[in-house]
Amino acid sequence: MKNKLFSLLIAAIILLSCDNSNKIRSFEPGEIWPDNNGIHINAHGGGILFHKGKYYWFGEHKTEGNTGNVANVGVHCYSSKDLYNWQDEGIALAVMPEGSGSPIEKGCILERPKVIYNKKNNNYVMWFHLEPKGGGYTGALSGVAVSDNITGPYAFLRAARPNAGHWPLNASEQMKSGAIPSEGKYYGGGSLPAHPDSLNLVARDFGGGQMARDMTLFVDDDQKAYHIYSSEDNSTLHIALLNDDYTDHTGIYTRQFLGRFMEAPAMFKKDSKYYLMMSGCTGWAPNQARSAVADDILGEWTELGDPCIGDNDKKTFHSQSTFILPVQGRKNQYIYMGDRWTPKNAIDGRYIWLPLEFEGDKFFIRQHNEWSLK
Repeated sequence: MKNKLFSLLIAAIILLSCDNSNKIRSFEPGEIWPDNNGIHINAHGGGILFHKGKYYWFGEHKTEGNTGNVANVGVHCYSSKDLYNWQDEGIALAVMPEGSGSPIEKGCILERPKVIYNKKNNNYVMWFHLEPKGGGYTGALSGVAVSDNITGPYAFLRAARPNAGHWPLNASEQMKSGAIPSEGKYYGGGSLPAHPDSLNLVARDFGGGQMARDMTLFVDDDQKAYHIYSSEDNSTLHIALLNDDYTDHTGIYTRQFLGRFMEAPAMFKKDSKYYLMMSGCTGWAPNQARSAVADDILGEWTELGDPCIGDNDKKTFHSQSTFILPVQGRKNQYIYMGDRWTPKNAIDGRYIWLPLEFEGDKFFIRQHNEWSLK
């Protein structure tokens, strides 16, 4: 009997040793990142929610080839206790079947999903940039879904343009009553023939709602939630207050970085100041990062320049921002989450996670081939 117990103990120790040997203990930006099944994590353009001792990573589920850039599956979810090792939790929000007529029908464009927890309702709210199937990037809609379970399934509520019938807090009287040279015109999202105010893009979209593409969410210390998105043909960033349920807009919003074409917003808060990291508009191709700081989330915002140190190519280490993650239990530890897109084979997109450094009111990011949390 003793020999049998001893053998079982040795077997358990060997098994535990094998399990530990497979554990990931560091970040390797740009490398294949296997989940608990040994499959590269499939959560692109995503964000993370920390809840009840676990991190939950939500992102776009990509498929092979160029057709993998549209939504063929939905939003994938993973969970982790240490940020290195991730467990596949399945599809949190599935696209609807072809022919369903749903705004999230298979083949739509569903990008940059983010999930936040609503304490009032004890539920989880997901927002994402949505372009209905077959329309390219002309829709510029925001989709919202909810669930009572953090990993889903999430129930799709609606897709619409934000803040229809509402002027921004910092709108001028000329904007409200002046001419609208852009009436009936759209400009593709990479450039404009004139300043967005000269074209009066806000007035053009006043009735139907403001355009919303690349986006993120942010919940402040007072539990107010904000939707931050590229608007006005990508030329200007909007920061909009959500309602108490986090499922709709309140009509309270401001315009920031007019004519600067800021995409890929990622927001965080440190020492009572708000920070943004963003990119320029160059499609799937990486470009030089931008950063900004504010004392009030609705502005005014002050640009801080490129936060990347040693980025000789000026391409954000060949990535694009998607989220800034505060590490729980570690003072002043934040992680830059970026995507390295591979549009010719979407499923092979890689993740660039790098630590933030701080100096005064500025933050910086350096390249690391491999690194671990402090």
